[in-house]
Amino acid sequence: MIKHDELITMRAIAICFKPFLKPEEALIYTNLGRTQFAKKCDEFGVFKNNMGYYKREEIDKMLAGEKSSIIEA
Repeated sequence: MIKHDELITMRAIAICFKPFLKPEEALIYTNLGRTQFAKKCDEFGVFKNNMGYYKREEIDKMLAGEKSSIIEA
């Protein structure tokens, strides 16, 4: 379980200008649970890159309700 202080620190880092987010940071950034986040990623075509990170730009598009550029192609 994540401690409250660690959660605050992770949230601050996730909201900064990082172009790629770890899965835990992406959950905090979107304020969604693991299952809800997975469903939205499937729906909007947001996937991890080869290193296991999510592209913040794609997450922002998902939160805005726009389809991923992969889905649009």
